[in-house]
Amino acid sequence: MSLLSIATAFAIAPALGAAQPLIVSTGWLADHLKDRGLVTFQIGDTRSRKTYDAGHIPGAQFLNPFVELAAPRIEGGLMLELPSPPRLDSVLKAKGISNDSHIVLYSADEYFSPTSRAFFTLQYAGLEGRISILDGGLEAWKTEQRPVTNEVPIVSPGTYTPTLHPEIVVDGDWVRQRLDNPKVTIIDARDSAFFNGADTHQTRSGRIPGAVSLPFDTMIDKSGKFKDRATVQQMFAQAGVKPGSMIVTYCHIGQQATLVWFVAKYLGLEAALYDGSFQDWSAHRDYPVIVSAGGSPKS
Repeated sequence: MSLLSIATAFAIAPALGAAQPLIVSTGWLADHLKDRGLVTFQIGDTRSRKTYDAGHIPGAQFLNPFVELAAPRIEGGLMLELPSPPRLDSVLKAKGISNDSHIVLYSADEYFSPTSRAFFTLQYAGLEGRISILDGGLEAWKTEQRPVTNEVPIVSPGTYTPTLHPEIVVDGDWVRQRLDNPKVTIIDARDSAFFNGADTHQTRSGRIPGAVSLPFDTMIDKSGKFKDRATVQQMFAQAGVKPGSMIVTYCHIGQQATLVWFVAKYLGLEAALYDGSFQDWSAHRDYPVIVSAGGSPKS
């Protein structure tokens, strides 16, 4: 059974009440485009805005998580940090999000991890159970020859006030204090070259001690859809994730890791994001890093 099939089953399970499925199909979205309370976003940035302008799913707004769902970058500060409550409140209301909204996010141009980053931030804002990701994104929608438009929707202001959930976010000190905790599994979502220390985007190369490797792009198949449940469960197990452990994901700046976090959440695992990720960890000279044999440490 695929992740999507499981999601649909979970969505109608009485135990979850009105909770929305984490993943929806193109068919589901086509059937619900005119639902009251549906708010749809195409995820992108300044480079991919042209894709939205050329044709998007009817009713979809454009959402740039790097600007609209992030704190303003301070010179010398960390990239892609969570926004302040006032900024979240302003953006969500401007986007038409209210207490009864069901939000569907979809990728375009293979912006898979920006989409999961948007999902993460919206859950942080208290919208858990009301956010879904469209499996396959815009490409799957277009492949099935479903309608697109270049009309930008007129949005009425929403009424939702964020209620933050800081428990899904951890910092470097939290991680450092739990490096030897057998109940915590730290997952490095970067490519193996960064995990091994052969390459780096940060001030130092290597990885957090004890971290296991599970690259973010292995969560998605060649068609741009999530891999099936059995496959990702096996991937997590082979990476060294122990049953019952809390998962903490990290990457370069806290974007790629949200895709692994999302799948972990989907599998029912307890998971949090190290938002500062390796940009934060490597900047602390007293925080240890590990470089595999063959890597070229940068110090």
